Amino acid sequence: MGTRAWALLLVLCGTIFLEGIDVAMMAVAIPSIRADLGLSTGTAAWVMSAYVLGYAGFTLLGGRAADLLGRRRMFLLWLTVFLGFSGLGGFATEGWMLILARFVTGVASAFMTPAALSLITTSYEEGPRRNKALLIFAGTAAGGFSFGLVAGGLLTELGWRWVFFAPVLLTAALLLAAVRLVPRQDAPRERGRGFDLPGAILAAGAMLLAAYTVVRLEHGLDDWPLTAAAALAALLLAVAFVAVERRSADPLVRLGILRVGPVVRADLGALLFVGAFFGFQFVVTLYLQELRGWSSLQTALALVIMGCDAVLAPTLTPRLVARYGNTRVIVGGFALAVLAYALFLPVGMDWPYLVMLPTLFVSGTAFALAYGPLTIAATEGVAEEEQGLASGLLTTATQFGSAIGISAVTAVYGLASTGSGPDATLSAFRTALVVPVAMVTLGLLVSARSALAARRAERQASAVSSVSASHTSANPAQRSGGMASRK
Repeated sequence: MGTRAWALLLVLCGTIFLEGIDVAMMAVAIPSIRADLGLSTGTAAWVMSAYVLGYAGFTLLGGRAADLLGRRRMFLLWLTVFLGFSGLGGFATEGWMLILARFVTGVASAFMTPAALSLITTSYEEGPRRNKALLIFAGTAAGGFSFGLVAGGLLTELGWRWVFFAPVLLTAALLLAAVRLVPRQDAPRERGRGFDLPGAILAAGAMLLAAYTVVRLEHGLDDWPLTAAAALAALLLAVAFVAVERRSADPLVRLGILRVGPVVRADLGALLFVGAFFGFQFVVTLYLQELRGWSSLQTALALVIMGCDAVLAPTLTPRLVARYGNTRVIVGGFALAVLAYALFLPVGMDWPYLVMLPTLFVSGTAFALAYGPLTIAATEGVAEEEQGLASGLLTTATQFGSAIGISAVTAVYGLASTGSGPDATLSAFRTALVVPVAMVTLGLLVSARSALAARRAERQASAVSSVSASHTSANPAQRSGGMASRK
């Protein structure tokens, strides 16, 4: 790639890096924010959940908006919104201000991230060049989260408001560079072609309620009628959305894309993998801080080894994909994840860091092998005019995966906490760790099916090629024989 192509990739990867550090720094800073502003436990939880609701609720709409309204336009607009509301969060004096700022920041990410991903898939031709760009994008996402853990610990020591102000500086630099580098490749929507407003409203409502349901799973059986009502409402809106899309002349989501097996399996695999990764990381963070008494900075430094994927994804993974194929590398990533999380199941009360280190390193390596190739599989073979939609589906899957993973381990931990004392707490942690193991095991089965389907497709293509070659070689003799008989 030329200098300008690398510069464009750097800017687009900068947005996913920005998203990663933003989420990680908030996770580290929330105890200090709660203490300084005197927030209740419920309000503090909603400061974290509001971002997830905004992100997961509007990602599908954001992806399609990039296709219909222009990828460059959506990218620049929502990057500006992200900058503004991240800065406003730093001036908050009440809990509701933080919740509003985080919700709008999540909505901005929901439009910005699919636009950035679809800009990559349309700016770099399909094949090794695009694959390399997507693998770098995936590695940058994980690297941003790992860096954010450390940066969050350091900035919180200076004051939690810097967790909001620091991303503003990075966002401003990215915005200035993006104005110059992001190509004006977007054609205006065809005249006479409408925007599916009813579908957009139903999709956003269904996704918001589904995300709310997932977030409420953390509360276990507390106030379960509200959780059940939200789930039912989300289901009804989803059914209405499908009905509207079937009748719409210009649907927000072409339902046929949901029948493309490799794309759907890649999205499901991403949901399970990311959910397990964040669920595991959440349990380990609680174990180190609540049971072992480590500080937030000590915990962040301990977990930074999981950021090895930021190095491995753009260096090792492309070579493995080129040699063994996309689906086999994904299977390998899931298998390593199963091994990593299973190794942590017998965690002890006083495990030294060196005993935990292999699990943390292997889990980071697994992320490097699986996440990037899953990104490739979720967008490969999709028409250019639907790359935003494919990117939105993938981002929706990863956001719901992270929410489900964290909510599930929290709910299981709460149900398993039947006693008091360190031993009971440790037992609850071990039980919660079963959740990420189960998720990656299921993901391994899904990815294995994709690998088998890819192998069958290769065999069929090889057989067709062999038959075609044999017919070609036989034709001269047949023509010669035919001429001889006519003579």
